[in-house]
Amino acid sequence: MWKQAIEDALQKTRLNIERFGDLFPHVSENDVYHLNPNTDWTDGFWSGILWLGYEYSGDKAFQQAAQKTVANFKQRLENNVALDHHDIGFLYSLSSKAQWIIEKDEAAKQLTLQAADVLMKRWRPKGQYIQAWGPEGDKENGGRIIIDCLMNLPLLYWAYEQTGDAKYKDVAMIHADLSRRYLVRGDDSSYHTFYFDQENGEPLHGGTAQGYSDGSTWTRGQAWGIYGFALSYHYTKNPLYLETAKRLARYFFDRLPQDDVVYWDFNAPVNVETKRDSSASAIASAGALEILEHLPADDADRGYLENAIQRSMAGLVKTYASKPDAQGFIERGSYSVRGGAAPDDFVIWGDYYYLEALVRLEKGIRGYWYE
Repeated sequence: MWKQAIEDALQKTRLNIERFGDLFPHVSENDVYHLNPNTDWTDGFWSGILWLGYEYSGDKAFQQAAQKTVANFKQRLENNVALDHHDIGFLYSLSSKAQWIIEKDEAAKQLTLQAADVLMKRWRPKGQYIQAWGPEGDKENGGRIIIDCLMNLPLLYWAYEQTGDAKYKDVAMIHADLSRRYLVRGDDSSYHTFYFDQENGEPLHGGTAQGYSDGSTWTRGQAWGIYGFALSYHYTKNPLYLETAKRLARYFFDRLPQDDVVYWDFNAPVNVETKRDSSASAIASAGALEILEHLPADDADRGYLENAIQRSMAGLVKTYASKPDAQGFIERGSYSVRGGAAPDDFVIWGDYYYLEALVRLEKGIRGYWYE
């Protein structure tokens, strides 16, 4: 099942290289991807798909297309285009860092280190956190962290490994600890966002930008937490991070619906109109595969997670994989149900994590979060 699903995704990617040209896919409308000239937070996922395609198949067409995206990311950084946010890790881990991991291209390594420095500009010393959105001092977002940022921290951990400069790792761990304390609730659910006083870092309150309500559990946020804490464990070996990743995973997979692909929020009322988020299921599956890397053979959670991954990925492949001529890989992703933005469409991050999980299951190929 996995091999055929990969081949289907790679065939779509070959067609998409021609369809997209020098542009980058974001989300779809009427099953056609909206494209942008590398100005969105999601553009690294297209680069990552191309690198995964090359690693899996050896097809030079994927390699050449991926290299072109990295050249574009170099221009984006040099011109400081739409980089005033925390998603620098999503952009550069899957583009230039991927090229460094695969090809050991020194220019790609240096570009990725420069990107890590851009992310470090989001660090707020007074509050001791990485600000997610908006300029420093922003009235609405100046004190906001969001759970997605856990997936950007690997860029900083990696920069520490490459340079030996502890500032990168220190910032990443302080932010991970803060996220663990305030974004993860006592019942192992999660807040999407949390607010702090910008001057002294005092915790204020949890909230959401994408979820059903401030106190609900947005499924994609829970998935980011699963994978993000597992990656922090990979880099630091802090057992609290692995424990947290496992707790978040159990909460997620214990709540799979009948077809094993989650709705957009665990607290949203379920009826025939309730939107799914196939991307959340793909991210959680990829994150659970990372957790498995760190569990001993006799760990009590191993069997549970292996079964959950099989259920979740089989649900995606059997029920949500798109038709052969489609641009996206999996249907029924949601960008923002709450905001009415692409609530039931292809989303490029869903495609990326779906392919990442598949190639890890089939060939043991990981994504580009670490070497």
